[in-house]
Amino acid sequence: MRRSLRLLPLSLLIAACLPAWADDDMQPNWGLCPVGDAVPAFPETQPAPAPATDAQATDTGAANAGLVDANAGATQAPAKTGPKLTSEQRLQLPTDISGDQISGIEGSDTTFSGHVVLTRGDQFLATDHLTSNSETGNYSADGSVRYQDSGIRLVAKSAEGNQDQDTHQLDDVRYQLISRRGNGGAERAEMHGSDGKLYGSTYSTCPPDDRRWELRAKQIDIDTDSGMGVAHDATLRVGKVPVLYVPWFTFPIDNRRRTGLLYPTIGSSSRNGFDWRQPIYFNLAPNYDLTLTPRYMSDRGLQLGTEFRYLLPHGRGTLDMDYLPSDKLTDRERDEEIAQGIPEDNRRVDNRGMFRFDATQDLSDHWQARSSLVWISDPRYLEDASNNVNGLTAFRLKSTVGIFGNGRYWQAGISAERPVLADYTLAERNLPYGRLPRLFAEWEQPFGKHFVAGVDTELVRFQHNDSDLLPGGSRFDLKPYVSMPFEGDSWFATPTLAWRYTGYRLDDDLANKLGGNASPSRSLPIASFDAGMYFDRDMDVRGHGFIQTLEPRIFYLYAPYRDQTDLPLFDTRAMTFSWGSLFRDNSFTGADRQTNANQVTVALSSRFLRQSDGFEKLVLNLGQIRYFDPPQVSTNSTIPAERSQSRWVADATYAVNDRWSMNGSYQWDPTDKRQYLASFSTRYLIGEDGVANLGYRYRRDVLEQADLSFLYPINASWSLVGRYYYSFYRNPSTGDEPGLLEGIAGVQWDSCCLAVRVVARRYVQNRSGDMNNAIQFEVELKGLGSGGADTRSRLRRAILGYDRDDLYLIPPASVGVDNDALDDDAPDTLP
Repeated sequence: MRRSLRLLPLSLLIAACLPAWADDDMQPNWGLCPVGDAVPAFPETQPAPAPATDAQATDTGAANAGLVDANAGATQAPAKTGPKLTSEQRLQLPTDISGDQISGIEGSDTTFSGHVVLTRGDQFLATDHLTSNSETGNYSADGSVRYQDSGIRLVAKSAEGNQDQDTHQLDDVRYQLISRRGNGGAERAEMHGSDGKLYGSTYSTCPPDDRRWELRAKQIDIDTDSGMGVAHDATLRVGKVPVLYVPWFTFPIDNRRRTGLLYPTIGSSSRNGFDWRQPIYFNLAPNYDLTLTPRYMSDRGLQLGTEFRYLLPHGRGTLDMDYLPSDKLTDRERDEEIAQGIPEDNRRVDNRGMFRFDATQDLSDHWQARSSLVWISDPRYLEDASNNVNGLTAFRLKSTVGIFGNGRYWQAGISAERPVLADYTLAERNLPYGRLPRLFAEWEQPFGKHFVAGVDTELVRFQHNDSDLLPGGSRFDLKPYVSMPFEGDSWFATPTLAWRYTGYRLDDDLANKLGGNASPSRSLPIASFDAGMYFDRDMDVRGHGFIQTLEPRIFYLYAPYRDQTDLPLFDTRAMTFSWGSLFRDNSFTGADRQTNANQVTVALSSRFLRQSDGFEKLVLNLGQIRYFDPPQVSTNSTIPAERSQSRWVADATYAVNDRWSMNGSYQWDPTDKRQYLASFSTRYLIGEDGVANLGYRYRRDVLEQADLSFLYPINASWSLVGRYYYSFYRNPSTGDEPGLLEGIAGVQWDSCCLAVRVVARRYVQNRSGDMNNAIQFEVELKGLGSGGADTRSRLRRAILGYDRDDLYLIPPASVGVDNDALDDDAPDTLP
């Protein structure tokens, strides 16, 4: 029986080691790249015609184009390269060989010539001339050696080796990666068993005739058994200029985890000085590992970062810790903190650090334990821990731990939650109450077609970090309800009846502040009736067919008044009044306040749907609440002004065409005959990549802002980016003055494999309104990584639609506005 001729394994070496240098976490835009590959697809790997039968193949003879199985001599049809196989799977498959001429079949030498093709599984090898010696194991291939599998396609001038000794050599190699973008070459590639060497190797994602950047290495040593490679004299070139030289470094060539050094991060800033981070990875066990990250900052000291990860059969977790002893920044800026009047508790401390633990653990099919615990040494730690300029630091963090469950008709849980101050301009009293603990349960189940029953219940112990100033207490809230939904093809009607009870057990200090009752309570029935109809008609607008709908809706709500001035305010605020508020049974968040109501909402919606594809051309909403009894409940001691009707709410969305859309909201207050809220936004798509956004927001006595952002392509390579976010609002009592919230101006240059961004930015850096300036420069080597500031992430947040995948996400967050306070306790903000 003849020995199976193995396909050259050296290609696996090239495919594994060259792109291993690349960090491809980003999602580059390859739209400017040429359609063709550096190594075009081989015609032989394209779909073949139907195979000949065994009898037909036998008649043609071995000297024709039939395939000879090197193992058993059976005749087979050509095979197209299939799915990717492992090395072990490939070794179990036979190698099929064909050629225009075959000689020496009975002797030690077998020669294939004239369009020689070898296939095995997903592997394909073609050459003009192939000689194999069954006694010595030597083989040689000359003339247009072509190889392809599911990961790589390459060509070489020649190949030779010995299968018995498992040695192989290819000369003058060019390759194209298939599973990911990348191409390059090598002067010579050698392999002996699991050890391999590449000489004069290159790698890039650029086209061969337009090398914007390229990695070169004089020699690469590969050990496929250990999964590691060593590069000697490696150079990164941008254009023809070498920008980075590394005389020696190791890197992985597969996905096996192993202990060793990871890529360092090097930077510099006025705050930290020279900044070097060197991650060290420890592969402790198959299901857990550890990464230590020493960080040297010349102007601050030596910091140690730790990340521990574990994976269990039903859970996982991550533990992060950073510790910076004797931070030089603390001493350097202590006098400035004192001069600014920053409270001592909010100042930087000498030994600084952060702790975070995130984990989940499945307890059963319905229950799961979750934790997100966080600690920081001082409220300025987050501000000082990073060099980025992505915007405001969160003013608070939150630690939570709990057990949560859910089923088909229910969900429940027990948890504890504690806020952590992360803004040095605020005091502990500005934090919300912690929930230590919170128990909740929700159940809703249909019974038959027209009956639904449910209950929402919660038991919470509220405790503030500053308990001397803000004493706490416990609260129990229970809300059972039943509803009877009826509906048809063009109508629905749902009556609902609920009863809500809320009771407290207050700390003595808080009870004394609220009138001396340590156990206040509130109970009341809540009834609602929600009904609507749906009408539609066909219509023609300028030769285009549309379906116009008319959707009237009525919502009646009844809840008797209960005096709630003796109840605390733990987690309750007035909701922002909007279209959704017209159909809620409470105008407050949390359970500390329940609005009284004897009111009816009358609303009307209309949509224009394009008949060809159902696209919404125009959507109009208009509604108002009519009060039979005026609202009397607020979140402070002031009784709201008596009114018989709410503000009118109008929302509209209009698609001028497939590129241009507009949205608007408007609220008119009939009581004082003036507008309360107005907002407008429009978006226009420019070309294939560009976008322009314009927005205006006005809320009486709260804010007035305009926001313009754009990505404007000048041509395929050059584009301009910008944002102008301005506040017109003035409030002498709070010190708010008109001014810029964020300004961005930048230019981008893009090519197939290289992108450059330069961005200037002026922005509000903290809640005190202090401004900061930054100039950011980033070079992105597509498929490898980027150097400089992460301008792309900032632009995605500032310009809605910067990446077209983000078009339908929520708009960028506002800067300098506390959205939680939009509907504060002022009576004129009530609807």
